[in-house]
Amino acid sequence: MLTLIGGAAVLALILFFAVRNYAVQVAQQGQDTILDASVTSMLDAATIQDGTVELDLPYAAFSMLATSADDRVFYAILRDGKFLSGYEELATAGNFLPDSPVFQTSQIRGAPVRTISASRTLIGANERVDVQIFLAQTQDALSETLDQISRNAALLGVGFFTLAAVLSFWATSATIGQLGKLTTSVTRRGPQDLRPFTKPVPREMVPLVSSLNSLVGRLDQSLTQSEDFIAEAAHRVRTPLATVRSYAEATLQRVDKEENREAMRSMIKAIDESSRAAGQLLDHAMITFRADHLERDAIDLTELVSDLAQRLAPIAEMKDLSIALRGDPHVPYSGDPVLLQNAVRNLIDNAMKYGPAESSIEITVSGKPKPQIMVCDHGPGFPENEIETLTTRFQRGANATDSIGSGLGLTIAQDVAMAHGGGIHLENRLEGGACVTLSL
Repeated sequence: MLTLIGGAAVLALILFFAVRNYAVQVAQQGQDTILDASVTSMLDAATIQDGTVELDLPYAAFSMLATSADDRVFYAILRDGKFLSGYEELATAGNFLPDSPVFQTSQIRGAPVRTISASRTLIGANERVDVQIFLAQTQDALSETLDQISRNAALLGVGFFTLAAVLSFWATSATIGQLGKLTTSVTRRGPQDLRPFTKPVPREMVPLVSSLNSLVGRLDQSLTQSEDFIAEAAHRVRTPLATVRSYAEATLQRVDKEENREAMRSMIKAIDESSRAAGQLLDHAMITFRADHLERDAIDLTELVSDLAQRLAPIAEMKDLSIALRGDPHVPYSGDPVLLQNAVRNLIDNAMKYGPAESSIEITVSGKPKPQIMVCDHGPGFPENEIETLTTRFQRGANATDSIGSGLGLTIAQDVAMAHGGGIHLENRLEGGACVTLSL
């Protein structure tokens, strides 16, 4: 807009000076025409009688020079270059050409004047005489006319500038407004919303939007292929791993040598780690997709956690662990039950993995000051110098090298919490153990 208004200002100045200069030329040409007619009528009145030049100044020669500003008129008459009559300071010999009027601008008695010089040859009985006439007129009326024209040209320039500024503002607003809508449309979209952009934009920006839509289409295809690959790979890996684990456990029961049994145990542990990693990769891919298309349902967090605890209780009992649920009897909430169950299950899995036998896993659900789910165990706790980094993908604590895991459990819980506008907090208990609080 500033560029357009600046250009309009320059054009307005050019318009003003162009109109004024043209007006000066026209006005000066008009005055020159009148001066030429006046000096011609004076030369026509000149005669030679018995060697004497006689010139009866015509009334019309001066009346045609009358102006509203009462401009003053000066004249000088010369014979063969010698002054005869008029204003002697006006007579400057040599500033004319015979039979060809010469115009010039000069000053007389401190006033600017427009001067014409013309000559004519008079032929008598036995002689030739050159008569020269200088005629000058002040330019007060011309100045008044030019001032009026300048004011009108200035008003025209201001009007042109104002109109151009308004049009510049309108055109810029219309263009930037459409671009702003496109920007807002892009900003409000999540990473998974890869629909083509259909907002109307100025014609000049259509190639940009077309290129952007092409990029979005390729990105959508790439993400879809990645998600499909992760899901398919996780599914195809988990099934054969479960089969291999069954055979490994059966073989372990039939092996007698201790070194072979130890090798089989290491194999089973590696299979469990691979199976868990595949499952959590699948969960993480699913959470990444659903987080940007959050399906909120009216749920009771206490009921959701209680149902999950009941389903995990048999697994906990196999490890000589118990699950204790406490907190508010009802915590209503609007969220994605699939994501929330996945997050809490990962927290409980971690607690069962690190909790010692004959201990309990304590789950607390509260609704004030905001919905929270806290999962605590009696294990070794978090390394104090690594608490800030444990929510990073594939990041595991230094004390977890001997346990099965992929480093995605806390990441999944954090992604779910952030999708619901919250987060997770890790801390160690004073009496020993770790607590993870999932806030919504």
